[in-house]
Amino acid sequence: MSRVDHRHRHLERIAEVRAGAGAEKVPYPIRIREITVLRKEMVGSGLLRLTLGGPGAAGFEAHSPDEHVKLIFPEPDGTLRLPEPNGDMLRWPRPSPTSREYTVRRHDPAAGEIDIDVALHDGGLGAEWALVVEPGEAVHVAGPPGGLIVPHNYDRYLLAGDLTALPAIARWLEELPRTAAGWAFIEVADATQEIELSAPEDVEVHWLHRGDLPPGAGDALERAVRAVSVPAGERVYVWVAGEAGAIKPLRRWVRDELRLDKADHDITGYWKRGVADFDDDHDH
Repeated sequence: MSRVDHRHRHLERIAEVRAGAGAEKVPYPIRIREITVLRKEMVGSGLLRLTLGGPGAAGFEAHSPDEHVKLIFPEPDGTLRLPEPNGDMLRWPRPSPTSREYTVRRHDPAAGEIDIDVALHDGGLGAEWALVVEPGEAVHVAGPPGGLIVPHNYDRYLLAGDLTALPAIARWLEELPRTAAGWAFIEVADATQEIELSAPEDVEVHWLHRGDLPPGAGDALERAVRAVSVPAGERVYVWVAGEAGAIKPLRRWVRDELRLDKADHDITGYWKRGVADFDDDHDH
């Protein structure tokens, strides 16, 4: 008997969801790989872009604007504890290794390059590592474990987030059809953190400046999003990410006022003030 080739099943599922009525999380085969830091550059004053590549990047897959990888760091004593391949999954050691999650900003299979944009405002482990790592150094990358596949046939898209969500929003805007309409709201400290975005013509981009307030404080993002008026009879998809407490009111707004089905929104806490290694369960 010939073995059934399951390798492309997730690609078929992605195509089905993309052409369907609502968003769905689609898992990909999860790999652990050693990848080399090729280049570093600032993107605006808030994001440090690491371009990763080398032989370890071969076969990497990216299909969704909000998919993420885990960068795995050595423990304080210098030991590196890595997950092991287990079929299409990874078997993680206990306790879990020290890791941080980052959005896949760009994947260029032809060049074998992966871009990760690290938000520098958190002063955390990942940001500190990104600032000092030198091109030529290796980093261990797990994932992506899958991605949220969103159909391209909604009438409008509403994207909102802070600096940590900006890499995903930037990729969202690049990958939406050029005919897409909607809004993007991005809260940053000031104009120096604004970056070039490739938004479809009918997507309004609004930069919100936080000023002297610390990241995650204030309600500027919530107020701006809640002021949106979705035209009657139109289907809207809402994607929001950022500081868990700041975006919490938008969960209620989406549920109680927009009355969106689970498949029509995704609201995720990417970080939480005062918590070093925050992990939010995605709310779809």
